[in-house]
Order: sequence, then structure tokens, then C-alpha cells
Amino acid sequence: MTGLIGRDLLGLADLSRQEVKDLLQMATQLKSQQLKLRCEKVLGLLFSKASTRTRVSFTVAMYQLGGQVIDLNPNVTQVSRGEPIQDTARVLDRYLDVLAIRTFAQQDLVTFASYAKIPVINALTDLEHPCQILADLMTIQECFGDLDGLTLTYVGDGNNVANSLMLGCALVGMNVRVGIPQGFEPNSAVVQQAREIAGDKSQVILTDDPQVAAKGAHVLYTDVWASMGQEEEANDRMPIFQPYQINDGLLEVADSEAIVLHCLPAHRDEEITDAVIEGTRSRVWDQAENRMHAQKALLASILGAS
Repeated sequence: MTGLIGRDLLGLADLSRQEVKDLLQMATQLKSQQLKLRCEKVLGLLFSKASTRTRVSFTVAMYQLGGQVIDLNPNVTQVSRGEPIQDTARVLDRYLDVLAIRTFAQQDLVTFASYAKIPVINALTDLEHPCQILADLMTIQECFGDLDGLTLTYVGDGNNVANSLMLGCALVGMNVRVGIPQGFEPNSAVVQQAREIAGDKSQVILTDDPQVAAKGAHVLYTDVWASMGQEEEANDRMPIFQPYQINDGLLEVADSEAIVLHCLPAHRDEEITDAVIEGTRSRVWDQAENRMHAQKALLASILGAS
């Protein structure tokens, strides 16, 4: 996929509809081992936020491509002592082939990418989580085949996952409904961008009624009610978000073949019940595994693996 070689992925809108489809196809072929690629490059992981799935999936994906990984924990680098982003970026640019960054402010990621010539991948910011959504779309495609015309309902906080889901669904022709309490809506600029991408191919709908959001949906999706950095707000948020819990009652409103997704980690019996996440409709563990396959396809495409 030569079109992605050397490019950054700072947000899902950096990709075209066709590029998303190509990445999903490659990820599927890599997972089934129909396709085997080698790429003896070096990936750096610069993570300012805690991580399990993103860290491990990127690491294993790069190793399976034949490359190496350097974990650049900010606590043991000069980043923790206040080295300017532009200085770190220009130095790492001369050591690494690609860098995945997990940080708070989207602007820090943008600044880093502007000073580094190597490709920079958004491994999560407060605004977006594009790599998660590539794995989500792959999982949905495995369950339903064609993505076009499906409806995904996200209920909960209007966080980075909600932002990227709107963009990702719009890119592949899926309808997306965001069921969310007033005052916790997704980023308004991202909502507008997603609607522009969707055009007349699909819909991007916001509602404060979780039942309306879930009615007839093919996918029910949620995330924690308080993201990293918002833990102190968790107790105050709980009564506000309780009606948006994914439980058996909400699942009954959805399509009879609906699946349930959660990007993890999950607070069981808060945003999702234990019965649902462990139930027959849950595809959460496939979704987690697919992080590795989707990111392997992304790395292979950006680095020109063969």
C-alpha cells in the first residue's frame, strides 16, 4: 500500500475511505496468515499515559514484522525533565523509523510530527484514538461482512473513542449514533467533520436518549465514564451516566444479532454489566486481539513492508 508510506496518522481523517478499507483487508490477511510481511525497522513508543493493549499490541506487531521496539518511558527520558517537544522530536527522528505517541494534548502530537521527519502515529490523545477504531471496524467486519449501512451506537462519555468512532464509521459508510448526557457531548468540530465525511452515505446522530440511540443498532459500544485524568470526577459522574449503561435491557432494544464492544479497561457493572461483557453477544476479546492485527497492517503500510 504505497499511498501510506512515510505518512503520519494523527487522526482518522488523515485516511481516505479506500485507505481504511485497504488497511482492514490487509489486517484480515495478516491475521489469517494469507499475507506475511517483513519489515526490519525500529518502532519507538513514547507513552505518557498508562497502557496495556496499545503497548503490547504495537510491540508484538512490530516483532512479528521482524522489527524492533524501544519503549521510551517518559519517566526515564529527558522528557520528564522538561526537554522541549521539538528537541526530543528532532533527536528521535535520527534514531527511529517510526514513532507511536500516547499523550494528553492533541497539539503536542501535532507539534511532534511537525518537527520529526519519520512517521508519527497517534496511539491515543485526549482528542482521538484512531488505532482503536481500526481494530473495532475490523471486528465488526468479521461479524457482519460488509460495513456499509450498519449502525453503531456508542453510549457514555463523549471522549476520544467517541470522537474517533464517529470519524471511522463515517469513512466506511456506517451510521453512528452517540447516546450521551447533555454537557458531555463529543468534540463539536469532530462531529461536524464526521458529518461532512459521511455526506449522504450515512448518518452521524447525537441524542441524550440511550433507548433511541440503541434501537435497532447492530453494534453497542461503550467506554469508561471517566477517562484517564478524570478519575476524581468518577463518583460525581456515576448517577448522570447510569441510564447509559449497556445491560440486558439496552441490548434488547438493539438488533437481534447485535454485538457488544468495549475498548477496555472495563469497570464492570458501571458502564457495562458483567453479564453482558461475558455474554454471547460480546466480541470484546476479539476486539482486543484485533488491535495487534490492525496495527501490524498500519505499520507495514507506513513502513513499506514487503
